[in-house]
Amino acid sequence: MLVLPDDFEPSLVRSPVARETAWWFVFENGELLVRSGEAGIELPAATDWPIIDGSVTCHLYLGTLRGRPCHAVALIEAQLPPGMRFEGLRGLWSRLDESLLGVAGHALQLIEWDRTHQYCGRCGTPTQRRDDERARSCASCGLIAYPRLSPVVMMRIDRNREILLARAARFPAGMYSVLAGFVEAGETLEQAIHREVAEEVGVRVKNLRYFASQSWPFPHSLMMAFIADYAGGELRADEQEIVDVGWFKPQNLPGLPHPMSMARRLIEDFVEHAG
Repeated sequence: MLVLPDDFEPSLVRSPVARETAWWFVFENGELLVRSGEAGIELPAATDWPIIDGSVTCHLYLGTLRGRPCHAVALIEAQLPPGMRFEGLRGLWSRLDESLLGVAGHALQLIEWDRTHQYCGRCGTPTQRRDDERARSCASCGLIAYPRLSPVVMMRIDRNREILLARAARFPAGMYSVLAGFVEAGETLEQAIHREVAEEVGVRVKNLRYFASQSWPFPHSLMMAFIADYAGGELRADEQEIVDVGWFKPQNLPGLPHPMSMARRLIEDFVEHAG
């Protein structure tokens, strides 16, 4: 999973006397710069930037991981030396150190926030980074923009020893998953679950139980997962977001989401307890 590790300490400013080697989380088009080392996939490490050539569009100090400084950098037109390449975070799951992958997700979200808040959303004035907190502020009207999070509810629906899985139009061929949807303004998480289930597949649920949460930096979601029991209604796909839906037993599951995802954890938990 993409989890910010407990031994990561966020900070806005690196100590001016610190000269130790730092981790560099370098992105271009949402992909992370990595290299192949003796122990497998590694991040570039160096005391100072630049470590490669390219136009820097964003440079943020993140804090320290196990005492080592961490920087986030966004590039365009990167000139990569031999042995280095850009890869997507999903493809690095289980190949890059889990703690580094967690910080990489954090870095990617902050880069996206910084990129999309260069101007004030109220008056259009260019914004500036604040020195005392992770925020951008407008000197003209005083509006402060903090890193954005979009809350998403995810729900696994059980019926005896069956699980409800749906296929969204955007999914790769053959893949099914649990339901999910963004929380709307004014809703509780529970209200969002009942609404999304009714809208997308036409059934009712009961006995909501919290399962777990996960940061999902594609680009800035917070997934909050629940388990629910089927309470009635006739199953049908809305044919807009959902193109197919059905009940599945543990022994006949279709193609499933990426193992890094919260959806996969929910499904594997169902298999463990239903099987």
